[in-house]
Amino acid sequence: MNEYSEMIEKALDEFLIKDNDVKGLVDSMEYSLMAGGKRIRPKLVLEFCKACGGNPENALSFACAIEMIHTYSLIHDDLPCMDNDDMRRGRPSNHRAFGEDTALLAGDALLTLAFETALSEKAVKATSAKAAADAGRILASFAGVSGMVGGQFIDLSIEGKKVEAETLEKMYGKKTGALLKASCVLGCIAAGADDEKLKAAEEFGGKIGLVFQIIDDVLDVVSTPEVLGKPILSDEENEKTTFMSIYGEEKCRQIAKKLTDDAVKALDIFGKDESAELRELAINLLNRNK
Repeated sequence: MNEYSEMIEKALDEFLIKDNDVKGLVDSMEYSLMAGGKRIRPKLVLEFCKACGGNPENALSFACAIEMIHTYSLIHDDLPCMDNDDMRRGRPSNHRAFGEDTALLAGDALLTLAFETALSEKAVKATSAKAAADAGRILASFAGVSGMVGGQFIDLSIEGKKVEAETLEKMYGKKTGALLKASCVLGCIAAGADDEKLKAAEEFGGKIGLVFQIIDDVLDVVSTPEVLGKPILSDEENEKTTFMSIYGEEKCRQIAKKLTDDAVKALDIFGKDESAELRELAINLLNRNK
């Protein structure tokens, strides 16, 4: 999926509003949005569009929208009132670079820009009015109370408490899994896929979302700040229960492997050749070291 990288960066830059009246705010938005990263979510949008027989370029508005929401969530997650992290992707987090007040507004602005992007005239022309409307609904649902924001609230509410793995799975499914589910579904919507493929895409996204978070838990303990580009042992310092603290590394990796196998199985409906890149992505997420 590396062939999408340049396409995504160019599109993100084009959608980012340039307004000199609020240059400091735009600079803060750009600082985080254009900071690179794996771009997993927009790549999933484009690859699922392709797997459903669509043209990935037609899904670019949806891909950029999901990355804007992801970026806003990172800015807010790093704030002192949340995870209080000073580093992100190897450099100062947004609030350390621009101040807490501007960082808060930058996150808000990226969230609203995401909907402006997904519902734009460009998005409608590339897909359809119905597809754009469906995309807006999916973004609102998976990013909101029943999805990512709800997951973050659960995360805050259980901080310092001993919780069961079932609660963690529910929290991770919302906080991390929701946007990955949305990414997969948005790609299918852009291509006009049927309900069966939408359901399979959501299942895949949910499974890899949990894998992503379990491996994050592992790396927070066994990796280094130099490799991750952010502090380690933050979960321990914040007294958070994680899969790692419940199961240990070996069991975590076993669980992640089973989830990856299930995710790959969900791709059967798309065809072996059509889903080859998605299968590779799932395996790479399992084996990542940062």
